[in-house]
Amino acid sequence: MTVDEQLISRLENLARLELSAEERQHLRQDLNRILAMIEKLQELDTTGVAPLVYVNEESTGLREDATSHQLDTNQALRNAPDTDGVYFRVPKVIDLKN
Repeated sequence: MTVDEQLISRLENLARLELSAEERQHLRQDLNRILAMIEKLQELDTTGVAPLVYVNEESTGLREDATSHQLDTNQALRNAPDTDGVYFRVPKVIDLKN
């Protein structure tokens, strides 16, 4: 597979880019080099090689999922600029009329 001008135009459109002729040529060369590298990798014989799941054999120790240092409602709302006593009040950011 090679990258041609039609593919570059399609990618440019999908990514909402406006590339100059020089940038298009540079991108085309880069993508062709990447594809050549992938084709080279596909020449390798990987029969009998187990897929790599982890880079190392060590597993990370997981901690118990427990809550700690919780604030009660009054403590959480104490420094809020505006509340209704139970919730934070914030300015409306989404207008559903449109």
